[in-house]
Order: sequence, then structure tokens, then C-alpha cells
Amino acid sequence: MELLFRAQTVHRQHFDPNRVQISRLLSIKTGGCAEDCAYCSQSAHHNSGLSASKLIEVQRVIAEAKRARDAGATRYCMGAAWRSPKERDMPAILAMVEGVKALGMETCMTLGMLDADQALQLKGAGLDYYNHNIDTSEAHYGNVITTRTFADRLDTLETVRQAGINVCSGGILGMGEGPQDRVDMLVSLANLPEPPKSVPINMLIPIAGTPLADAPPVDPIDFVRIIATARIMMPTSHVRLSAGRTAMSDEMQALCFFAGANSIFAGDTLLTAANPDQDVDLRLMSRLGLQPMEAGEH
Repeated sequence: MELLFRAQTVHRQHFDPNRVQISRLLSIKTGGCAEDCAYCSQSAHHNSGLSASKLIEVQRVIAEAKRARDAGATRYCMGAAWRSPKERDMPAILAMVEGVKALGMETCMTLGMLDADQALQLKGAGLDYYNHNIDTSEAHYGNVITTRTFADRLDTLETVRQAGINVCSGGILGMGEGPQDRVDMLVSLANLPEPPKSVPINMLIPIAGTPLADAPPVDPIDFVRIIATARIMMPTSHVRLSAGRTAMSDEMQALCFFAGANSIFAGDTLLTAANPDQDVDLRLMSRLGLQPMEAGEH
């Protein structure tokens, strides 16, 4: 109770407690990823039944973004299942950023590891946020991913920051980590040269064919504790209630909002996983007296 009170107090010092930022996420290139992330259906290392696809057309992305904007989303996030983008893909990626930006939306990309030139190109196109999660603690990281290191993750975050793009980085709960790992993950994020402007906290969605398919569920109260701790440690960041909401009760989500979560993904799909329908979200927000943020409000 003390933790929740402190988190809500900190939250009110920096945000309107009744406003939630709504984002939409689109997979612009699905499957066939060279990384072996144990939670991910898009890894080429796992037999999840997901087929690899090519990068989708720029105009389709812009059309989807327009529909999302008209439905109330203010940030559009685009994700590609890559270890890192190839130079041949950069012109299309940049055109997507420019097109979505022209709609008056904030833009976010997650493309894997970036080099400095790619980050500067994205900044020049108008990219607002770059998502690159550290996933878990440094100590537990090797139990989840072996094809890149925890240091690689931090290097990409620094490359993004140096380019002047807002950092979006968080983690996933439910991957066999202990309570200390969850705290250590937040410590790593809070002690970056600048804390991420956006901190997604995901609850694992176990997917058949992945090594974590049979992982036990996260205790709801433990999840709320991490939301509250993230809010206290990173008071000016958006704490994003991300993957796993289909398994959360309305009451659990309400506690997360009370604990300082103030951003969600809307829409029925998160990359390849199910997500609550936007009408369901809006009904819950109405019951709680929450309103969507306007673009640029925060």
C-alpha cells in the first residue's frame, strides 16, 4: 500500500493521472529473425508456425497509420523482425517515418540494432522514438537470448540517444527471472545517461513452439509492484502497459494505471500476438474516468 501511494504521488507530480497515451503497433516485416529470443514467435530458431514475410509497402503503412489516428491513437509504432536493418531497406523505412509524421502522429520504430549512420538517417526523417528493450536483467539475459549480448542492447540505446531520438526501452516479466532480476532491469534503465522517455513493461505471452511456451504466469500483484517501482524510479517517463493485457483482468489493469502506467497499445494485434480490442479499452477507460492524451500533450 505504501508503494502504490508513493507511486501515485510521484505520478501526479509529473502527469495528469486521468490521461493515458494511446499507441498503435504494426508489424512491417514479420518472422524469419536471426535472433534466438526465447519468448519470440518471430525467431527463425523456433518452430512457432509463423512464416517469414517481406517488408510491407510504404503506402499500406501510411494507410494503416491514418486509420489508427482516426481511431484515437497519437503514436504509431512500426516493428520489423530483424537483427538489424539492411541498407537496401532504409529508403522504405525512412519513407514510412516521413509519411506517418505527415499525418500529425508521433513515430516509433523497432528494427533491432542500429549503427550511428542509420540512427542519424531516422532522426533526419523525423523519427520521435526508437524502441529497443533490454528485456530482463543483465544476470538473467543469457538465459533468454544468446545471439546478442546485454551490452549490445545498451550500445544501441546509446547510439539512438546520441542521434537525438527519444529512447523507448523496457522489459518482459515472466521469463523465469526472479524478483531481483526485475528490479535490476529497472535499475539498468533508470541509470542510463538519460532514463528512457518510454518504458514498456510487458507480461510474457507464452507462444507454442518457443522455449518459454510453458512458462508459469506472473502473479498479478507482483506485476503491479514492478509498474509502481518503474514509476518511482523513472518519474517523468511514460510507463507503458504493453504485451499480455489479454490475460489481465480489468481490476489488474486498473491497479496498473493507479500505480503509474499511462500508456497502452490499442488494436487487436501486437505484432503477432493478441491484444484487447480498442472498443474494450475505451470502455474500461470510461469506467475508470480516463481520457486519451492528445498528440504532443505530454
